[in-house]
Amino acid sequence: MNNKVVLIGCGNVGMSYAYALLNQRTNVNELVLIDMNKDRIEGEVMDLNHCLAFAPSKIEIKSGDYSDCSDATLVVIAAGAKQAPGETRMDLINKNSSIFKEIIGEVVKSGFNGIFLVATNPLDVMTYLTWKYSGFDTSKVMGSGTSLDTARLRYLIGEKTGVSPKSVNAYVIGEHGDSEFVPWSNVRIAGQEIEKFIDKEELEPIESEVRNAAYEIINKKGATYYGIGMALVMITNAILSDEDRIITVSNYDSFDDIYIGTPAIVNKDGVKERIYVELNDQEQEKLSKSIGIIKDAIDKLGE
Repeated sequence: MNNKVVLIGCGNVGMSYAYALLNQRTNVNELVLIDMNKDRIEGEVMDLNHCLAFAPSKIEIKSGDYSDCSDATLVVIAAGAKQAPGETRMDLINKNSSIFKEIIGEVVKSGFNGIFLVATNPLDVMTYLTWKYSGFDTSKVMGSGTSLDTARLRYLIGEKTGVSPKSVNAYVIGEHGDSEFVPWSNVRIAGQEIEKFIDKEELEPIESEVRNAAYEIINKKGATYYGIGMALVMITNAILSDEDRIITVSNYDSFDDIYIGTPAIVNKDGVKERIYVELNDQEQEKLSKSIGIIKDAIDKLGE
């Protein structure tokens, strides 16, 4: 099977994804890069191809245009304005919504019939717009959601407890933004409640650090991109390898008519199934707040 991935938007996030993809053993056979800056893309393609002698898998890497989406398995969108110091993710909404209308129109016009994976902020709103502009089934459109936030959470819990992040069962859910939260009632290590490992008063500072991580990184180095690049590769592998993996992607909530980050089963068909997390009253209130913020943002766009 020819698993072709088209990457639209080759800034820091896009190229971190491409480089991470090249460094892992994946089922990607072909990677096509699309960006407005044609000269830069030619340089990026040359640079990536020079890595192939050291790469674990053979991948054909080339620059292209929207016509290349016609037979793609996956289109990954990382195009749009980046978050500047002092800006929230929601501040990008007007800039990026108009960019997406053009991009999605061109991709669909090519005859593309695969899966959309969105990485552009404000993530949940842009994923929703991708679904609306494309007319695709909701299962075929997803965003990176709170997958990176979840990785940050597991890392911090691992640092605090001395346990590998891979052995921490914890999720960040809600908007990929300021209203995201940790449902601590569901966090487990080896099946045991988190408060057996971490004192209750230490949980909120961990959650706050996760929520503000992007702001801190942006203030220090201007942008965040390595983590999301790796998260996108994880989601790509789940799709192309038909893993039935549970990931906190931005997926469709039919009750509220929005996209929002919750655990979902991801495989070759896209979002196979949404997982409903049992929340206590306080956590349900936080989720409702997050849903309201996303809905308000969509309503203001008039979409």
